[in-house]
Amino acid sequence: MNRNFKLFTNIAILLLLLAGCSSNEGKSTELDKQQTKEQPIAVQGAMDVEVSEFLKAMGDYKEEKHGNFSFYIGEIEGIPVVVSQTEVGMVNAAASTTLLIEKYNPKVVINQGTAGGHDPDIHVFDTVIATEVINIGSFRSDRVEDGQGMKPENWIHMATELKDKNGETQNYSSLPSDPELVEAAKNVADKYKHGQVVEGVIGSGDWWNREIDRINWFHENFGTSGEEMEAFAVAQVTHLLDVPFLSLRTISNSEVTDDNIEDLEKAGHYGAEFTIEVVKEIAK
Repeated sequence: MNRNFKLFTNIAILLLLLAGCSSNEGKSTELDKQQTKEQPIAVQGAMDVEVSEFLKAMGDYKEEKHGNFSFYIGEIEGIPVVVSQTEVGMVNAAASTTLLIEKYNPKVVINQGTAGGHDPDIHVFDTVIATEVINIGSFRSDRVEDGQGMKPENWIHMATELKDKNGETQNYSSLPSDPELVEAAKNVADKYKHGQVVEGVIGSGDWWNREIDRINWFHENFGTSGEEMEAFAVAQVTHLLDVPFLSLRTISNSEVTDDNIEDLEKAGHYGAEFTIEVVKEIAK
C-alpha cells in the first residue's frame, strides 16, 4: 500500500508539473503574440461626421467602449487602425487620448477634423497640416479697475508647463507635430482634390470665435490658420506619454474670407479622406 501510494503521489506531482509547464508555455505564447502584434495607427475625430469616413473605409471593425468614449478597431487596406471618437472639447480630448494610449498602444496619434478659418488666404475646404498647435484659451490679464471694462486685446498668453523625463519643468508656448509625420502628410498633399493643403498653426480652446476683430487678433499675434477645440489637449497628452502626434484640420467655415460657405459635413468627409492617404503613407 505504501509503495502504491508513493507511486500515485509521484505520478500526481509529475502531472502537476507538466500542467504547469503547459500553462506557462500558453502564457508565454500569448505574451509573445502581444509583443509582436503590430502597433496600430490611431486616428481621432470629435464628432460623428469626423469619424464616419474611417468606419466606412474599415468595413469590418470592432467597437469598444471605455468610460463614455468609443474606440473602433479594424484595418484600412491591411493597416491596423484604431479610430477614437474623442467628443468635443479639451477635457474630453485629454481623457480619451489617455485611454487611447493606455488601452491600444498606438505608434502615432493623428488628431484630425474640422476647424474655423483664421487666415484670409486659407479658404473653406482647404486642409491645414499643423506644424504646431497653440492653446488659445490660456491667458492672464493685468488688473483693470472696477468699471473700466474688459481689455482682451491686452491679455497675455500663458505658456504651458510640462515636466520632461528628468522631472524638470519646461515651458511651451506651443506644441509641435512630429516632423516626420508632417513630412508624410506633405508627401500626399497632391492627392487632396478639394482645395489646397498648407502648413500652418492651429489654435485650440473651449470656445467658438465669430468676432472678426478677435479672429484677426489671434491670426496677427499668434499666426493661427484656424481654430478648433481638441488638438492642443491631445498634443499635451501625447507629449507627456511620448507618442508621436500630428494635427490635420480641414476648414469648414471662415469669417475672414468671402467664401460664404459653412459645411461641417463636407469638410469632415474631405479631411478624413486626406487623413486616410496620410495613414497609408505613414504605414509604408
